Amino acid sequence: MSEQDPTERYYDEHADAFSARTMSRTLDETYPRFLAMLKPGAHILDAGCGSGRDTKAFLDLGYKVTAFDASKEMAKLAEKYTGHPVRVMRFADVNDRETYDGIWASASLLHVPDREIDDVLSRLARALKPGGALYMTVKFGDGERINIDGRLFNDYTPKRLRETLARQPLLEGIETSQQGDTRPGSEDQQWTHGIARRRLLPSPDL
Repeated sequence: MSEQDPTERYYDEHADAFSARTMSRTLDETYPRFLAMLKPGAHILDAGCGSGRDTKAFLDLGYKVTAFDASKEMAKLAEKYTGHPVRVMRFADVNDRETYDGIWASASLLHVPDREIDDVLSRLARALKPGGALYMTVKFGDGERINIDGRLFNDYTPKRLRETLARQPLLEGIETSQQGDTRPGSEDQQWTHGIARRRLLPSPDL
């Protein structure tokens, strides 16, 4: 995204309020499915870490964490909250190869437009070690929309997300599901969850 991207600008301008809102939602019911796929002390990439809530949770559980966010102001808050370095970068800047045991992308890939999602997922898949796990959550729906506050959202049904992940030749074991929001007052909001593994034996040309 460019420096003037409305979605990125929103998070820079509303970092404090957004961070406070997301801190109120615990993901204790979601972590186990992802962490069960990792070994103790595994290296996790928190991709689009926002407030740093999940980075701190993983650090407290003894995992090694690398975190980044595209919003400079969100990254500052996350770094302060976690006491851990947070990079300022975008999904398009991910160039790691077989570095992470798991990638956690909670409510972050939902801002990636259709024209970029295949490239972004390819970058994340390449960044995983063989056998590594990718976990992502996006809002339930079907396609791109611009929110009243100017943010771009790319919504997915479980079927659409499964088809999107299946276009990645490095990923396998894809599972998707739909769940309600756990935040008080947001119970009617639905989320689509996706999880996959990087193949142990990729094709030679990948």
